[in-house]
Amino acid sequence: MLTDLRIKNFAIIGELQISLEEGLTVLTGETGAGKSIVLGALGLVQGDRATPDLIRTDEDEAVVEAVFDIAGRFTLQEKLREMGLEAADTLVLKRIVSRSERNRVFINGSSATLGMLTTLSEPLIDICSQREHQVFLNPDNHIDLLDDFGDLFPLRNEYEEMYGKYQTLREQRRALQKRAKNRDERVDYLTFQLREIDQSSLQEGEEEALREEKKFLTNIQKLESHANKAYDTLYGQDESILEKLRFVQTEIKSINEIDDRFPTQAEGLDAIYYGLEELCFSLRDYCKTLIVDPQRLDTIEERLALLQELKRKYGHSIAGILEEREAIALELNELSQLKDDMGALDAQVALCLQELEQKAQSLSDARQAAARRMEGAMEGEFKTLKMVASVFHVKFAWHAEKGLALGPKGWDQVEFYLSTNVGEALKPMTRIASGGELSRIILAMRRIMLQTDPVATMIFDEVDSGVGGATAEVIGEKLRDLAGRHQILCITHLPQIACFGDHHLRISKAVIEGRTHVRLSVLSDEERVDEIAHMMGGGSFTEIARKCAGEYRRSLTRKSTEPA
Repeated sequence: MLTDLRIKNFAIIGELQISLEEGLTVLTGETGAGKSIVLGALGLVQGDRATPDLIRTDEDEAVVEAVFDIAGRFTLQEKLREMGLEAADTLVLKRIVSRSERNRVFINGSSATLGMLTTLSEPLIDICSQREHQVFLNPDNHIDLLDDFGDLFPLRNEYEEMYGKYQTLREQRRALQKRAKNRDERVDYLTFQLREIDQSSLQEGEEEALREEKKFLTNIQKLESHANKAYDTLYGQDESILEKLRFVQTEIKSINEIDDRFPTQAEGLDAIYYGLEELCFSLRDYCKTLIVDPQRLDTIEERLALLQELKRKYGHSIAGILEEREAIALELNELSQLKDDMGALDAQVALCLQELEQKAQSLSDARQAAARRMEGAMEGEFKTLKMVASVFHVKFAWHAEKGLALGPKGWDQVEFYLSTNVGEALKPMTRIASGGELSRIILAMRRIMLQTDPVATMIFDEVDSGVGGATAEVIGEKLRDLAGRHQILCITHLPQIACFGDHHLRISKAVIEGRTHVRLSVLSDEERVDEIAHMMGGGSFTEIARKCAGEYRRSLTRKSTEPA
């Protein structure tokens, strides 16, 4: 339950501290006093959008902090641990809205995300206001309300899981059908590509070898010129190097014959001479190999052009082309298996659809049963809400062929219908004209939904709109009854409802030193009588009105505690 709410610099509220207890707490005050602003602050704790315009004028940030007693809420405490947060019997949710910095969220003093805040607050607090009425009036939500009432979400989750599998299989089948539609053209194209690559007889390293050979063939004349010049210099021309070296050998030998102290022997020069002579023979033989072959050069050019074209089509290298060749062969093999795959997938789709339709039928049957229970529960509530002539009906609609209408929630279309007067036909609940009837219908819906709802704290914002007199008393009794299972906070303008509160808070505002300040008062029994007298008198206050208010409150309280 919600134990404390602290609001600072939010809208016109400077600072407000609210302590709440179990049972039914009523919150009253003049129009515009700030009651709905309190709900807006609680909305921030629930994860509502926060903007700087929510911050009080001339302040830098607004702060909303809610404290909950979660002793015994083991699932909630486990969620805290999963989030890496401290799990205790007290949960503190804090939201800070800033003008100049990022908005911040804190859970039990630790920095957290907005998603974490929403996850934790959802099972703790529920606000029923005029805005929330739209949830009940929107036909798109009626199937969810029915499933919630009937506790059908486990069954629906099974259906949704199978529906997701069915959609995946159908998507795979559509993809195969699309491929099958263009299969023949694709096979012809891939076969051409495979043949083109295979006929080229590619070899790793081939391109590099061809470029080296091309380099050689295009430079034969230069190679021949260099080789001839080297040969002539060494041997072929007059006064060649070898001829001069032979002369040097003779002279050194003559020196050695006269003076054996000379360090160089003629035999050492012989090795140099024979080595150069061998080089001359190599140059002569090398020149004989340098034969221009224009045909071979053309062949190389053509081959390199082919390799370049294949690289443009299939890859940046021969290795890349060969990898693409394997991918093409694999796809051709898959296309050859396409017919078999289609058959197998069709069988899976048919089996999945059969199971899905069975689950859809089971879910639909369970909804039909839940709908009858909901109708009975709603009409029982209507009787106690002075709407004895009202009839509530859950209408189902289907496609002529249910299998064609399978959707994420089954094949049911659900809408709530209502008749509030004897002899009147049932009409969609969205066409209810009376605001008083709408408030009572929503309260009845809330009551039957809350029988299994784990939410701890319920807040009703002017659920009494458009009603009065005995009907308001009945609404007060219903809220008092709900307070036996949930903590209830009710914002009201009606004394008939305020009388049923276990606790009474009054909110007011005053202008102090040029600024509006919102105040909250916890009323004593005597002050409650005064407040109810004000509410009954429409602002006038006399001792007679006070006595009437006191007696009226006592009579309603006795009536609510008397055995049925």
